[in-house]
Amino acid sequence: MNIIGISAYFHDSAACLVIDGEIIAAAQEERFTRIKHDASFPKNALEYCLTQGGLSPSEIDFIVFYEKPFQKFERLFETYLAFAPKGFRSFSLSLPLWSKEKLFQKKAIKKSLKALWGSLRNWEEILLFSDHHLSHAASAFYPSPFDQAVVLTMDAVGEWATTSIAIGKGNQLDVIKEIRFPHSLGLLYSAFTYYTGFKVNSGEYKVMGLAPYGEPKFVKLIKDYLIDIKDDGTFKINMQYFNYCTGITMTNHRFHKLFGGMPREPESELTQREMDLAASIQAVSEEVVLKIARSIRSEYGEKFLCLAGGVALNCVINGKLLSEKIFDRIWIQPAAGDAGGAIGAALSVYYKALENPRELRESIDSMSGSYLGPEFQQEEIDKQLTTCGAKFSNFSEGEIIQKTASALAEGKSVGWMSGRMEFGPRSLGNRSILADARSPTMQKTLNLKIKFRESFRPFAPSVLREDISEHFETNVDSPYMLFTSGIKIDRRLNTTTDHNRQFGIEKLNMVRSHIPAVTHVDFSARVQTVHKETNYRFYSLIKNFKELTGCSVLVNTSFNVRGEPIVCTPTDAFRCFMGTDLDILVIGNAFLLKTDQSDELALDYKTNYEMD
Repeated sequence: MNIIGISAYFHDSAACLVIDGEIIAAAQEERFTRIKHDASFPKNALEYCLTQGGLSPSEIDFIVFYEKPFQKFERLFETYLAFAPKGFRSFSLSLPLWSKEKLFQKKAIKKSLKALWGSLRNWEEILLFSDHHLSHAASAFYPSPFDQAVVLTMDAVGEWATTSIAIGKGNQLDVIKEIRFPHSLGLLYSAFTYYTGFKVNSGEYKVMGLAPYGEPKFVKLIKDYLIDIKDDGTFKINMQYFNYCTGITMTNHRFHKLFGGMPREPESELTQREMDLAASIQAVSEEVVLKIARSIRSEYGEKFLCLAGGVALNCVINGKLLSEKIFDRIWIQPAAGDAGGAIGAALSVYYKALENPRELRESIDSMSGSYLGPEFQQEEIDKQLTTCGAKFSNFSEGEIIQKTASALAEGKSVGWMSGRMEFGPRSLGNRSILADARSPTMQKTLNLKIKFRESFRPFAPSVLREDISEHFETNVDSPYMLFTSGIKIDRRLNTTTDHNRQFGIEKLNMVRSHIPAVTHVDFSARVQTVHKETNYRFYSLIKNFKELTGCSVLVNTSFNVRGEPIVCTPTDAFRCFMGTDLDILVIGNAFLLKTDQSDELALDYKTNYEMD
């Protein structure tokens, strides 16, 4: 049984291929088009999935779209009626788009499939539609290592649902409770994202990263005026302070008056106010999720929890959930946002609708480490690098690992491209920028000279699985970089009054632990455990680095610069390498030094990056 899953037309469009229940391939369209958060029909991702699966279009049994567009239009229309005439402007602006594209998405998808693969079959006959939150829940439950679990999905909004509870047992999965629009924790968080000057649907993780620099001074104000939180975690939003139902902005004048001013202008200087706002909405969000978690554990008695939806990418909340030990185990879909809905849509048809038996893998999930994207053979790598004008040398795998580990130990920054590209928003060791976590200056260097992004942004540590408890206050698998953990107390530095006297961005200047490049200002880190079973090459690199330095932790951040998607091809990787201050590039068995490259070529690439 060959099933294609598709998510598209909002943001982060993606496609996946499931064959007989196994996830064979999955990729976001942005990686191919190089358009960040590309929402267009994922034709490139679809072509890749079929190629990876060795299938022709005629061999597809079902194509499943991750949501139901008619129900989304119903929400838009009913919201307008509820707020009329106040919402007429936003309704009138969105109606032409809905009329032209979204309301008739079945026709649009059919047309796109025909343009991609011709008229060899009637695409409408095999085209199915899943519910948005069911797709999310399925993406979390079916690949998980659990035969039975409760599934919590929280995002901005699907068709109507913003928060839902599902119960999974074997091959069945049923959504049993939900909170509906406009009451949305995801949209509340996005409102603060907008108000603090970041971009909605992509800047929420910046708010999360900014929160430790502030104090939660506005929590009482938020709870008194914006959100009513019940003991079981259910909540209602006071819509008098928001504009997302009826306008084209997230917040309104009442919200601005409540917090003492207009939204921060994007790219303007961050102040302590924004940091305190970030800390406050993070604290409120944590309270909601923890209360819901305690409530559903008590009500349903399930030992295992699965998470999906955009809120599940808030690794700080996930870390709190883990430390509270409400559930015995937690599993989170690594592509928890809309892209992952493509996987859930396909799996929900295979298991829930067609009732195929589900076989669990012993102790591990079925996401293959989330390494589900394209990979390139050395011959193709060499060809692309030569076309780019690169100067490189090829070495054996053992030599590549030794040379890269030595360079990292010497303080060099490395662009590392190896094997299949990751699916989801995190680089997990195959499309990564790597560096020495022991360096006290590496965070600033990577942020300002390589990533070209805000200096406050933290970096993640990748650590050998067996060594995690040596550095961090946890011993739990975290292969997808979705949990935060505290640095062990005996590995921390500057925990005295000197640290407590620092405020805001001043905190960046302090060395906090033996691995300062990955230690956030609150002594936390977003940990990735590296397993030799799922990524032997990356595991071997860290192990070799440990043999040289005694440290089994590397800085791992996504191989891209601010505003562009993670690299996909060798050409993408070389372009990013040459447009930044990266020292070394490794693609497969090709090893490149920046100092060997043409100065003229480097200038061209840097100029192009600045123009982009």
